[in-house]
Amino acid sequence: MHVLHTLRRAGAVLLLAAAVLSAGPAHPAAADEPGWTARPAAGTAGSPPPSGARPYFYLAGAPGTVLEDRLALANTTDQERTITLRGADAYNAADGALAVRPATGAGPGASGGTGAPATGGAGSWISFGASTTVKVPPRTRAVVPFTLTVPPASPPGDHPAAVIATEGGHEVGVRVHLRVGGPTLAALTVEDVAVRGRGPATVIAYTLVNRGNVALVPELRIRAEALFGDVPDAPRGRTVPVELLPGQRVELTEPWPGAPALDRVGITLTVTAPGGARAVATASRWFVPGIPAGPAGAGVLGLGVTTAAALYLVRGRRPGPGPAPHAPPAAGPTTPAPHHELTGAAR
Repeated sequence: MHVLHTLRRAGAVLLLAAAVLSAGPAHPAAADEPGWTARPAAGTAGSPPPSGARPYFYLAGAPGTVLEDRLALANTTDQERTITLRGADAYNAADGALAVRPATGAGPGASGGTGAPATGGAGSWISFGASTTVKVPPRTRAVVPFTLTVPPASPPGDHPAAVIATEGGHEVGVRVHLRVGGPTLAALTVEDVAVRGRGPATVIAYTLVNRGNVALVPELRIRAEALFGDVPDAPRGRTVPVELLPGQRVELTEPWPGAPALDRVGITLTVTAPGGARAVATASRWFVPGIPAGPAGAGVLGLGVTTAAALYLVRGRRPGPGPAPHAPPAAGPTTPAPHHELTGAAR
């Protein structure tokens, strides 16, 4: 009960943690797969799981402890199934989806960035002992115990992992949400903000990086300010549909089909997450219609920017009254007044 109480306090994170993982692109939920299923055990072997069964594993402990749980394998067919079990590290794919390290090969990326983390994560702490291969008779449910041994030098915080069941080329992943005891830090940054595309295809692109040691469910707010007018159709933000794991980076976009046709717009992104995490980043973009590609387009853009800037300055500056005609000369020395040249005036 202490483990469940500890993890319920991270409710915002756990709402998204129920994703079913796979080695690479995610498969449908185990309950939708024909033939057999894998899920956290509830009840006892041979009895059906009660309603409200756990969608994933909740584990918490101090460094050096050994945690225990059980996986339920249900064979709904009329033939025996031979299922192989293993633990795997979980990570964020570039678009934020949850994935796990494959059984063989290094996988993309490295620890602390986009791609599969390096070996030695929480997935390697999971052991099924002699039960790595399980034969499940027809119409039978088998419960398989496993342990997760937290190394003594493990850093505190969340360590994402999964239990992977494989049979005949088909894999089902069950999330393991592990928190190692100790100080936690919720921290993130928002980087590489840019406005891309034009017209209905315009998007605001940005990168989120989890700089802390706990999983985060970020919330995004967007503020747009135009040079010449309001931006009524700018996106306002939302809860980002991503569980951002510690040390991971994801590249996301927000659609902006109502972007202006002619204006300069400044974008401010503010990202927050439970635990006090907050980050702000800005970007700006000139929107000029009908810009061709290549050097000619750059010239047209420069002309449009110069013209728009000049119009903006003219709006705020009006010439003052000049000297009255035939005004008598002012008294004083006869030294000629200096000549002031106006840029662009005829000579």
